[in-house]
Amino acid sequence: MRIAITGGIAAGKSTVVAHLKELGACVIDYDRLAAEVVAPGSLGLERIISTFGIEAVDDDGRLRRKWLASVVFGGKQHRHMLQRLNAIVHPLVYEQAAILESMLLDSDVNDATETTPIIVHDIPLLTEVRDSIPFTFRHVITVEAPVGMRVQRMVSTRHMSPEEANARIRSQSSEQQRLAIADIVIDSAVSFEQMFECVDRIYAELLQET
Repeated sequence: MRIAITGGIAAGKSTVVAHLKELGACVIDYDRLAAEVVAPGSLGLERIISTFGIEAVDDDGRLRRKWLASVVFGGKQHRHMLQRLNAIVHPLVYEQAAILESMLLDSDVNDATETTPIIVHDIPLLTEVRDSIPFTFRHVITVEAPVGMRVQRMVSTRHMSPEEANARIRSQSSEQQRLAIADIVIDSAVSFEQMFECVDRIYAELLQET
């Protein structure tokens, strides 16, 4: 079974995904893939330099993520820059996700399908890319928390200013948009114990469907 999990920035999705891994799910992490496709020497990084200029990399040839974030997450006037970045990164990520999934399904390479019948695509921006992503999902999970709590998390754990945190939230889909594409909702504003109990129950129900 292929499912997707999404959620706004700092909504608690990573914590839920980590627990799903502990339960036995196999996870394809789109954030990790996005980092890999823009690594030094990669085609993705070459295209970013061509689009955004040499300022996009540091003296060691690595992507200047904070600089790029300031360019693409600066508000509505920067939205076209974010679209240009996505047009570079997303197709490369999909390609790598398809390769990983095919390896997981190849019994000659990996016996994961014998012990892990659920493959989770961890896609933070699923709402934004749902029309272009080349996969279909049996279920879509979204992890949600109030905006104020998410801003507080970003300020305390990611050392963002409140303005930066709110800009990142505004650059993503709204909670209503994520709820519109999801059939399973996990509330991360509750205690960890309550949230993990919810995840345990959902995973057990998914296993029954496989």
